[in-house]
Amino acid sequence: MLNIISSFRMIINYKTFIITFMAVLSTYLCYRLGWTAKFPDMLVGVAIVFPVVFSIGSAYARRETALQRLSDFKGHAIAIYYASRDWPANKENDLPAQARILVRDMLHTLKTMLKSNRTEWDTHEAKMYELFSKLSELTMQLRNFGVQSGEISRVSQYISKMIIAFDNMRIIHRYRTPITLRAYSKAFIYAFPIVYGPYFASTFNDFSAQLEYVMPVLYSFILVSLDNIQDHLENPFDEVGEDDIVIEVEETTQFLS
Repeated sequence: MLNIISSFRMIINYKTFIITFMAVLSTYLCYRLGWTAKFPDMLVGVAIVFPVVFSIGSAYARRETALQRLSDFKGHAIAIYYASRDWPANKENDLPAQARILVRDMLHTLKTMLKSNRTEWDTHEAKMYELFSKLSELTMQLRNFGVQSGEISRVSQYISKMIIAFDNMRIIHRYRTPITLRAYSKAFIYAFPIVYGPYFASTFNDFSAQLEYVMPVLYSFILVSLDNIQDHLENPFDEVGEDDIVIEVEETTQFLS
């Protein structure tokens, strides 16, 4: 029950109550002034619901892709650690410890970068590529402890796949749902409950007393809640929404031993 309440608190916020108040006020004024009109209901679906649902579906697909790329990144990083631990014939080395530190630092930098503002990206991105460089140098050290060239080449491919996964996550964070579509959806979502005041006023005689304002309240809650859901899915890395991606640094590195 508490989880359900928490979920509702994420999609119902101050914007919901502001738009609801404006819709009720618009309906009340239109009824008092005698401004009524029978606007088509299908306009809501065509102009608002369809674009918003499309945006939510697009944002969710990007989140699923980001999860796959994060799994690729973590999986190849862990594989490199195991290679540094198990492949050398000469076990008298500190390569596993170095690999473990690098994996932890890379996950921490990745998490910090994807949660930060874009103005801070250059610093974090430069640090990430510096860590990639150190990881590449570490793989070259495997040769000194009996690892064959073919196996070193395989580890280098792991690093290449990590770089690709990192760049994919960076692109997913930077390029999101089309800005013009989001602006269009928000404009109609916030304006619709108010503009449709004459329509809601025309339905007053269809409802029992005290239920006249049910329609503007429902429309406002539904539309603004859909917009809030899309906002939470828009950035899958900010760890604000319940469906966001959490990069678990310590939980991943604690098993590297």
